[in-house]
Amino acid sequence: MRKDSAAWRRPFAPNSASVERTVRESPARSNRAKDMARRQKEEMQDEVQKDEILRELYLKELRTQKLYTQYHVNPLRKDRFLNLIHHAAQGPRKKYPETQTESQEIGWNADPLVNPARDDHRLNHYRVYQDITLYKAKMWSLGEDDRHK
Repeated sequence: MRKDSAAWRRPFAPNSASVERTVRESPARSNRAKDMARRQKEEMQDEVQKDEILRELYLKELRTQKLYTQYHVNPLRKDRFLNLIHHAAQGPRKKYPETQTESQEIGWNADPLVNPARDDHRLNHYRVYQDITLYKAKMWSLGEDDRHK
C-alpha cells in the first residue's frame, strides 16, 4: 500500500468482537492487578526485604556510575584557564587593592612602622654576656644541671 492511498489515511477501527472481549476482561484484569499490588505491598512491609531492595538498588547504581579522576583543559579556553590559575596563585595583596574581609585587615599593611635599624638600642635588646654569664651559659648548654646549687 502506498501512503497516498485512501486505506492508508483511514483510521483504525477495531472489530466489535475485540472491543467486547476487552470490555469483558477489563474488570478481571484490574482486580488481578490490584491483588498483585496488594500482595507486593504486604510483602514490602518486611524490613529485611526493604533493606535487600535498597542494597540491590545501591549496588546497581554503583555499577553504572563512573568516577572521573582525570580532567583536561578545553583547548579553546586554555588562555583564560591559565590566567585564572595564575591569578589564584597570587597573594591577596597582589590580587586586590584593599582588604576583602575583616580578617585580612590584620597584617594587610605589613610594612614596619619604625625603621628596624640594628644599631638602635631602644628597639633591639641583645643578650649581653659578661664573664660569669658566659660561663653559666656554657655549663647549661653542656647539660650540667647545677642551677639550684
